[in-house]
Amino acid sequence: MTIVKKILFCTIVAAAEIMTAAGFAAGAQEENKEDPRIEQYAERYNLLVSKLGYDGVGIETLLDGWEKIAPEDVRLLTAKFSYYFAKSQSTEVVPKRQKKFMGADPVITLKDSSDTDVNYFQEIFYNDSLYTMSMKYLDKAIRQDADRLDLRSLKATALVAYEKESPDMALAYLEKLIDENVLVDGKWEYPGLEVTDTLFPDIIQEFCFTFFNIGSQGSYSAFYSLSEKMLDYYPDMTVFMDNVGSYYLVVEKDYKTALKYYNKVLKAVPDDYTAIKNSVIIARRQKNTKLEKKYLQMLAKYGPESERLTAEARLKVL
Repeated sequence: MTIVKKILFCTIVAAAEIMTAAGFAAGAQEENKEDPRIEQYAERYNLLVSKLGYDGVGIETLLDGWEKIAPEDVRLLTAKFSYYFAKSQSTEVVPKRQKKFMGADPVITLKDSSDTDVNYFQEIFYNDSLYTMSMKYLDKAIRQDADRLDLRSLKATALVAYEKESPDMALAYLEKLIDENVLVDGKWEYPGLEVTDTLFPDIIQEFCFTFFNIGSQGSYSAFYSLSEKMLDYYPDMTVFMDNVGSYYLVVEKDYKTALKYYNKVLKAVPDDYTAIKNSVIIARRQKNTKLEKKYLQMLAKYGPESERLTAEARLKVL
């Protein structure tokens, strides 16, 4: 079911793969002209990480040496974050009654003594002291280069990973980041990417998608709150109207309100696939043939080829 539109602007890492983004940030600083040893440390670090991982043998010793000569280097600080974040993680397979956890299917399903299915999920746990240490270094990197949007996104991603199904701190951080984006008029730096007018909302939409995909009550609330926050500042951004419509459709089962948002989107963007597809879903659930025909006609006109053919076939039998 297409409920939320996912915008792919770049890879914002999944919780279990957050180190990839840290490595990207670690390699983004300009060459230091004063001390060639700093660049040597950076090159050795990237080589070791590529072979051994972010907390592999020898990484800590290398970072300690690097820190002695360049303690304020943003690459060093993000590398220290990566090291402690990786060290803080442990993975277990745990039983849960739910069908999905963090948007993922179970790795195995077994029967309990009452012949009830019990799903087993792979879950990442965190050592609080090591996690706190990792965030200390990331916060220092952000203070050193406050205009780096990649570092801000990395912190939000780390918070999402740590909080799992109850992303309260992640939501608060992202809402403050939206306020700051307005204050700086969207003027950020993002090494390796062109900072366009759409980059920031695209990043926020990726977090919205993550919250929606987690699928808990807390994450759904974060999805809704973050979308509404963006609409407060940018009332014409239809992707966030779609989000709010999807919240009412999926979480509240309030089809009337959901349809109101989707119609608002379609008034501005008549070929918006998410709004059209979800409006068809609503019409079917309401058993409203007239309404379904209306949106099927739009789907037949604007949808992808496979959807167009299906819509046309459906229209013939209605």
